[in-house]
Amino acid sequence: MSEIGWLDNRTARERDALENQGRHWFAAYTTSRHEKRVAQHLGHRAIECYLPLYRTERRWKGRPSVTLDLPLFPSYIFVHIGEQERISVLEIPGVVALVGGGRSECACLPDFEIEALRAGLDPYRVEPHPLLSVGQRVRICRGSLAGLEGILVRKKNNLRVVLTFETLMQSIAVEVDAHDLEGANGNSVPTGAMAITAQVFA
Repeated sequence: MSEIGWLDNRTARERDALENQGRHWFAAYTTSRHEKRVAQHLGHRAIECYLPLYRTERRWKGRPSVTLDLPLFPSYIFVHIGEQERISVLEIPGVVALVGGGRSECACLPDFEIEALRAGLDPYRVEPHPLLSVGQRVRICRGSLAGLEGILVRKKNNLRVVLTFETLMQSIAVEVDAHDLEGANGNSVPTGAMAITAQVFA
């Protein structure tokens, strides 16, 4: 790469860093089943957002099954905004509030968690999950979701890590491979823990 090209790339990175300075991820609470519409409005206003989806099949009586992309966190969408953009988000049709407070105070989410979800979620290997507080705590140690911690469970023949987002009070279950996990304390995951956590789904 030429020196000019390197300088151009560095300038672009610095420009991006300046644009994102002071911006944080927040969860916007929406009216029911308006998440995708809100995402469209945010896009039209050039406000960065992230709406994680999962893929599922639904079957209605007398009709063939249909594959749907549904919001992973019903009634929530994530927005990456600065202080001055909060009012713009709240003015969008379908947005009820920013989680954690009103117009003057709301709780930002860890950048690491949102960026990990954006990079690593496979809509075929993730689904919503009831809020969970039992089971062995593990850490994902490989892949795009590395560093995230959750509760280990088994569903059918697959291992899943239930990730809980305290700000939203919601959980999701991500399908994982056993060799991508370690105990939250850094130890290996004992085989016996798999059978114990299977009781969650009994």
